[in-house]
Amino acid sequence: MKVTVQEIVMPKLAESVVSATIERWLKQPGEQIGMYEPVCEIITDKVGAEIPSTIAGRLVKILVGTGETVEVGTPICLIETEAEAESTAAAAAPAEEARSAAAASPGQQQARPAGAMRGRYSPAVLQLSAEHGIDPADVQGTGTGGRVTRKDILAHAEASSKGQAPASAPTSASAPALEPGDRIVESRGPVRSSGLHLGETPRIPSVEIEGHAIPGRGEYFIDVTPIRNTIATRMRQSVTEIPHGWMMIEVDVTNLVVLRSKIKDDFRKREGTNLTYLAFFIKAVVNAIKDFPIINSVWAVDKIIVKRDINISMSVGTEDSVITPVIKNADQKNIAGLAHEIDTLARKTREGKLRVDDVQGGTFTINNTGSFGAILTQPIINYPQAAIITFESIVKRPVVINDMLAVRSMANICLSLDHRILDGVICGRFLQRVKENLESFSSETHLY
Repeated sequence: MKVTVQEIVMPKLAESVVSATIERWLKQPGEQIGMYEPVCEIITDKVGAEIPSTIAGRLVKILVGTGETVEVGTPICLIETEAEAESTAAAAAPAEEARSAAAASPGQQQARPAGAMRGRYSPAVLQLSAEHGIDPADVQGTGTGGRVTRKDILAHAEASSKGQAPASAPTSASAPALEPGDRIVESRGPVRSSGLHLGETPRIPSVEIEGHAIPGRGEYFIDVTPIRNTIATRMRQSVTEIPHGWMMIEVDVTNLVVLRSKIKDDFRKREGTNLTYLAFFIKAVVNAIKDFPIINSVWAVDKIIVKRDINISMSVGTEDSVITPVIKNADQKNIAGLAHEIDTLARKTREGKLRVDDVQGGTFTINNTGSFGAILTQPIINYPQAAIITFESIVKRPVVINDMLAVRSMANICLSLDHRILDGVICGRFLQRVKENLESFSSETHLY
């Protein structure tokens, strides 16, 4: 066998990504690494990602420490590989023996990754397990190295509700002790809200205890991540460069509430996806953008660029940031298709599995602030777009109809606009069209 040492370099994830920060090493020197097995987690200014190994072998040295930022193409670790020599038949025999030994004892190869990953739970997994009253240590993980995923928690909860024996983690193996770099996460229970359109329990940020406490002072430091730094930069750029205007309109969504209540269970059984109010709202907004395309534009100093594609940026809150994955060509999707896109992108965001392409190309941003019970929000424009709209909580209010009082399901819609591009007249008409579209949903509405 010929032993060689090869470098693993920081890959280029996208044209606009020139550097990344090592968040956590998933492997330590001396451990075996399989082909395409993740070796570390990184954070860019857009998303987080896992870096897979391009070769199989043994990790011999880590070149970039946790928290360090390096440019694309920089070596981050060294892996020792054993290549089969082609010149002699004698070299082929040890290779065959090694393959036979590997086939005879696969458990030994898997033991190390499982031990390294089994007790590491993402904040999304901890939140979901708390909601269902499940101890993640009792769940058999199907993720990399035995890691428990959101899918595992949901399958365990569903099996328990049906009275079946859910797949559990081996009782003989105890949960590993905390390792350097592991985060202590305090999970909080769900918060009740009077909002009627909550598709799921609002996600509450977890408290991540990082850094070092200062003796004698009741505070501690948390390092600013690249994603948080990007958020700060974009928000500052937005409020300093864009002259924000703001408008709000009230919408009667009583018919929409009745429609969704009638079909949501069947939709869930048939499609395996929740039918939230956000899918209807996005459809109403997209159809209004078709009528007022100037809303779908950006400022370019000496010209205004109107985008032909309607790519909706959807604000998704995680435990420590807000990310805006993009529904591409939203105008070409029906309500059912939008519901699937919303579910997929939200899940990928909270599991940290977004690709760089998933967050690029947005032309207009929608935020479902009503999921937190908010009734009035003044959003900051997602630079460099021309506007952002929020869908507030649906609440029952007394409304005057034909000089008579009636209890209706009402919601506010708030729009922040770039006053260099948009004025009150065009935005007022745009909001009126969104209102008309939402109020037009009825029992006759087709999802497909």
